[in-house]
Amino acid sequence: MLATSVRIPEPDTGDEGSSQAVKAQQRLREWILAGDLPVGTRIAELGLVDRLGMSRTPIRAALMRLEQEGLLASLPGGGYAVRTFSERDVADAIELRGTLEGLAARLAAERGVRPALMKQASDCLDEIDQLLRQGALDDEGFSVYVRLNGQFHKLLSVMAESPVLEREIERASSLPFASASGFVGVQAHTADARDMFLVAQHQHRQVLQAIEQREAGRAEFLMREHSRLARHNLGLALLNPQQSAPPGVQLIRNKV
Repeated sequence: MLATSVRIPEPDTGDEGSSQAVKAQQRLREWILAGDLPVGTRIAELGLVDRLGMSRTPIRAALMRLEQEGLLASLPGGGYAVRTFSERDVADAIELRGTLEGLAARLAAERGVRPALMKQASDCLDEIDQLLRQGALDDEGFSVYVRLNGQFHKLLSVMAESPVLEREIERASSLPFASASGFVGVQAHTADARDMFLVAQHQHRQVLQAIEQREAGRAEFLMREHSRLARHNLGLALLNPQQSAPPGVQLIRNKV
């Protein structure tokens, strides 16, 4: 394990009200992605009070945050409704993340990266290598891969030494289905799953090498190319929505 790993910031839970809002947000997100809150149906604060066992204040805050994430749309007469997304919406979100991560890789190569941070990223990839040597991944192994993949992408955003860019990558990654591991699960149980994981890992290594060798243009190109794996997996998810599709794939319309 990494002794000094970079952690993705957790939502502020400094007081009871904020903590309740975070819990409500997490529970509502789970319900949306599982289809327990039907698309288009009006969601009112009052109707969630008994279901969540909370007061209206944290529920109101949770609904506002989910609107900011893009999972909910506010209605003219009050309340919210679960959104749907076109394939283009999701593809654009993935492209945005890839573009921002490509810029981060370019800046990291141009500015140079602290040796300790470079080692941390290399150690993370070593852990992925070790995991992939096992062959097919079981559910536990897949969960570990998702964690390490997210860790590596987070480290890349930190390498640019730009709080502005890091914040924007985090914001883009929070868009529905746009995270680095958003469609990784589509690969998990396919015949060529291990090959796909190895391709992604090879790209990880190439990006890190380009950054270390201060090849800014190459680092940017490789990182943007890497995001296209997620775009490929989006297509697989829509073709086979019942096979290892990520939660919430039913919110994506196949047509633009």
